Amino acid sequence: MSRIGKLPITIPANVTVNVSDTNLVTVKGALGELKQQVDPAIKLTIDGNVLTVSRPNDEKENRSKHGLYRALIANMVKGVSEGFTTEQEFIGVGFKAELNGQVLDMSLGFSHSVLLELPKEIQAECISERRGNTILKMKCADKQLLGQVAAKIRSLRPPEPYKGKGIKFVNEELRRKAGKSAKV
Repeated sequence: MSRIGKLPITIPANVTVNVSDTNLVTVKGALGELKQQVDPAIKLTIDGNVLTVSRPNDEKENRSKHGLYRALIANMVKGVSEGFTTEQEFIGVGFKAELNGQVLDMSLGFSHSVLLELPKEIQAECISERRGNTILKMKCADKQLLGQVAAKIRSLRPPEPYKGKGIKFVNEELRRKAGKSAKV
């Protein structure tokens, strides 16, 4: 039995979960509404404020989907009730970001500025203090979308191993390399 899949999902009071006949799970909460299509072999049962995910047999395909759909639904429930946040830091001389509506304008050491339009589901803010690095905070109910956008931003200028310049997550540990050693 899948250790993740067999865990029940507790539904908070301000969240409603509906499962249609076609196994379309709709989760509504204070922060929005999310939908996920679940494989027909996976069975979902709601008993009061507890949702359980079960599989029909121990075939390899069903075992793999059991934990996956349980984790996706648990992330949806947490997303519409609490939300997810991520923080990224722009490290380097002249590396900064500004927000104009939903368009992120980044200076990343190229000859031009990089523009990225954020999805409407993501709320973002840029915090730039004097003599400090710019920090980009993003909030969203959809964990998948937030992670995808954060990975896209980081891929524009990943941190390099010698000086650490680039875009990194706030609590990310970087592997640094020693520079050239002089001849003696």
